[in-house]
Parts: sequence; C-alpha cells; structure tokens
Amino acid sequence: MSTRENGSLYTHIENKVAMVEFGHPASNSFPSVLLERLQQEIDKLSENPEVNVIVLKSEGEKAFCAGASFNELIAIEDLQSGKEFFSGFANVINAMRKCKKLIVGRVQGKTVGGGVGLVAACDYAMATEAASIKLSELSIGIGPFVIAPAVERKIGVAALGELTLAAHEWKNAYWAKEKGLYARVFESIKDLDKEVQIFSEKLASYNPQALHEMKKSLWKNTENWGELLQERAAISGELVLSDFTKKALAKFK
Repeated sequence: MSTRENGSLYTHIENKVAMVEFGHPASNSFPSVLLERLQQEIDKLSENPEVNVIVLKSEGEKAFCAGASFNELIAIEDLQSGKEFFSGFANVINAMRKCKKLIVGRVQGKTVGGGVGLVAACDYAMATEAASIKLSELSIGIGPFVIAPAVERKIGVAALGELTLAAHEWKNAYWAKEKGLYARVFESIKDLDKEVQIFSEKLASYNPQALHEMKKSLWKNTENWGELLQERAAISGELVLSDFTKKALAKFK
C-alpha cells in the first residue's frame, strides 16, 4: 500500500489496455491533489492512440475507495474551499464521462461515498463479494449530491434513494449487481483479476472507432454535467459549513 501522504497513481499500458492504479494509506481515499492527478491522467489517456481501454483499480486487497479525504473535509472553513473540495470528484467523473476510451472498474473491496461515484462512472465494473457499498453522507449532514447523477444513471432513482436514505447501511456486492452497478461479482480477487484481464484485452481488440461511438451512446444526454456537478459541489460546500455538519464531524476528530 502507498505510504505517501498525497497517495499514489501509476499507469501501466500493455496490449492497448491502460491499467490505472491509485492508492492512499487511508483506505485508498482521495485527497484533492490525487483527484486532480487522476483527472489529468484520464484526460491524457483519452488522447493516447496506444490505448483502447482503461482499467481503474486501487491498491491492496481491502477497501477499493473510502471516498474523499476526511482530513480535508473537516478543515473546510469557507464556501469557496468547500466548493473546491467537492469539485474534486465532479472533475474526475466528468473526465471519465468525456473520455474517448471505455473504462472498466476493478473493485476488490468496500467502497464509500465518492468511491461509489467512481464505480458508477465506469462503463463496466466487476467486483468481488467483499465489494459492499455505502453512501453515508446524510449521516453527517451533507449528501452525495455530486456523485448522485452518475449513481442514478447506473442504478436508477429508487435504488439511489434506498442507498442514500439508509445512510448507515452497507449494501452487499450482489445488491449492487442486481441494481446494475456491477456487471459481474466474483468470489476472490484472483478470479476478479483473471476476468478483468480477459475482458479488457478482448474489448481492446475491437475497432477503436466503434468503441468510441459506443462510449458516446452510453453517455447520451449527460452533456449538461459540466455545469450540473459544479452546482452540486456548491450545495455540498455550503452544507458542510452548517452547524449540524460541524457538530457531526467534531465527533470524529
């Protein structure tokens, strides 16, 4: 696992597949600087003629992603810094949406908050049985407003409501598969990695132009997300300054 304070990000390209791996010692959470690096990497790979498919994965065998940096969240003191903080995942989701390459998610463990948004922004996701999900934002006085459009697009309004309003509950990997977040679920990381490799290399062997056109079809009617997700970031940035949220966060300090 990465021991770097700002986390790590590595890309390995082989057989037209770009394997993008992020990591952070705090359960693969994302400080703002790491989100910015991921956004820039996706933008770069989108234009790389040596890449047909991107696989997004995280380090280790436990959590896939614990969402945004908790230390940065509790340090927010004004509206501008609040909006900038929540814009991190907005920018990554929009980069994934606009990326010319299909993105496959490899989810080996539990995923919370913004991490669920990353999985939802993948064009295809595979997971292990350990890959439970949770949106706990309402429990601390905010909400998953930035990632909600991506999650709703994958699992629908009813499932988004179930996941969001039961903010204290984990939903297991099979629930996530049933709702459409995961395409396939495997018993072990070994099985997951084997299938991710087979699937991504097969996908990368197809006509790149056809893949790009399919990507555009999958993301039809999301052209307004550039503005929408920034508006959602502003809502979250305001809520995080509320007395309710400040008191809730103080319990975790």
